Amino acid sequence: MKTLYFILLSLLLLNCNNHNSNTATTDTKAVADSTTAKTTDSFSDLSVYHLPAVWTTQNGDNIELKDLKGNVLVVVMIYTSCKTACPILIKDMREIRKRVDEQAGDKRKQVKYLLVSIDPETDTPEHLKAFAKERQMDDEQWLFLRSNEEQTREFAAVLA
Repeated sequence: MKTLYFILLSLLLLNCNNHNSNTATTDTKAVADSTTAKTTDSFSDLSVYHLPAVWTTQNGDNIELKDLKGNVLVVVMIYTSCKTACPILIKDMREIRKRVDEQAGDKRKQVKYLLVSIDPETDTPEHLKAFAKERQMDDEQWLFLRSNEEQTREFAAVLA
């Protein structure tokens, strides 16, 4: 379980075959450039976009990951009651956003920052919304997601 906390700060660049999985040092120019990449309707068989899971957002809306097609996704898995690794992951996400905002210009709106809950029982939509608001992560670019335990594990397995 400890490994799971650290595994998944990964930058998923939609339609980018040469992404760098070390998000802490990813060149944000690549994020900006990927937003201009040609969009196709196909994804790798191992893509999270093929997962049939339905996710609930912090606003109580149900979505599938394929609904996010056309956006650049920066993804991390957390649980909001975590006091050790998750605050560091959130700090990293904020730093990534800051760099993207500085370098991507108008294209920065195409970047979505997904925080996927590992603890769906505690992280209800209401709890996620309060967590986001308290940390000033409540604009349309921040998306907190939760699902059931099985779908969350499947998502983590595809990312790993």
